[in-house]
Amino acid sequence: MATTQATKIRKSFAATERGTVWRIIAIARNAFREAIRDRVLYNLVLFVLLLTGAAIFIGQLSAGQEKKIIVDLGLSAMLLFGVFIAIFVGVGLVFKEIERRTIYTIFAKPVSRGEFIVGKYIGLCLTLLVNVMVMGTGVSLALIYVNRGWHPLAISIWPAILLIYLELMVLTGVALLFSSFSSPALSALLTFFIFIIGHFSADLKGLATSMGSPGARWLFGGLYYLLPNLANLSYITPAAHGRLPNVPHLAAAVLYSLIYILVILSVTTLIFGRRNFK
Repeated sequence: MATTQATKIRKSFAATERGTVWRIIAIARNAFREAIRDRVLYNLVLFVLLLTGAAIFIGQLSAGQEKKIIVDLGLSAMLLFGVFIAIFVGVGLVFKEIERRTIYTIFAKPVSRGEFIVGKYIGLCLTLLVNVMVMGTGVSLALIYVNRGWHPLAISIWPAILLIYLELMVLTGVALLFSSFSSPALSALLTFFIFIIGHFSADLKGLATSMGSPGARWLFGGLYYLLPNLANLSYITPAAHGRLPNVPHLAAAVLYSLIYILVILSVTTLIFGRRNFK
């Protein structure tokens, strides 16, 4: 198995002598192919689509609430199972290469550890993009089916889906960060904790201002600025009521996510660059 994987990697790097971008593309393509072959992804996507179908049935039992329930349940399932994909696939991207010892083949080529991390990250983000698109299309089709025709919600939910994808991109970076120095099980646990805490970041700020001890204020204040503010990327409930995020909110969310991802990938590269694989 390791030999086959190493052969594929060598073929992927056959045309990567041209520069950094080509090497990153080769790693991303390899990571994307490997993730797509994982049957867990198909099971999770299928489960979300089944939940969307269940939402249609549940919505028919509640007069006038079908569309709201479909959007609420569909987008929530998309986020939850997208988090599972980001965590369990993300923490295994680096670990599998080390376990199969194919990482030695990769670093035998003119590939830096930063290129390796960025390539793996882009490959998983592409995998998440495909899954999110499939799940989002399923929710839109469910809305059209329930309405017996076109409904504005089928389009208006996509900005909320974009915010979900941004959140998954941030969590993927967090998963890669932890996997760069920890075991897969601990990395998955820590990333899930970040996901939970990130949705309650406003409470951290409230604790920082209400604490009497200066040390506690510094602690909670530091956590508020250090951990990702995922609450600002959550727009599921307003989307279920047909509301769209305004342009400044959407632009700020995109900018915040990109800056956070850039910082976390830089830290991951720094940590991973200090690992000794001998």
